Amino acid sequence: MVRMRRKARGIALQALYEIDFAGHSAEEVMKRLMAEEKLHGENASFVRNLVTGVLQNKEKLDENIRNFAPAWPIDQIPAIDRNILRLAIFEILVDNKVPIKVAINEAVELAKTFGSESSAKFINGVLGSVSALVVGNKP
Repeated sequence: MVRMRRKARGIALQALYEIDFAGHSAEEVMKRLMAEEKLHGENASFVRNLVTGVLQNKEKLDENIRNFAPAWPIDQIPAIDRNILRLAIFEILVDNKVPIKVAINEAVELAKTFGSESSAKFINGVLGSVSALVVGNKP
């Protein structure tokens, strides 16, 4: 289950990257990537939920990135890192279906797989600040 969820997050990230970078249709990108990876059922729904959720909340997610990575203008953050952050912040602040630590760990793993040498450290730092805010606001 965990391996399939990680694979699904990777597909969601690839879709978000392509949509962000190339401007392709979300529906077409998701259909193609899920067909290529033979992803069906619950995991396909998970991908759709992540991609749709990130796209619907993009402004809110980008505002959080601006707040938690103020030294980095959003358009200067590498597209892959930007989309990993969007995905993780969506899971932490909006979706609330996985524990914060899981969302951060998954994002760091995506950064190690898809990002540059410094991506994982950057992603972990930003998400650490996001999680500190969330944990600090809980009664």
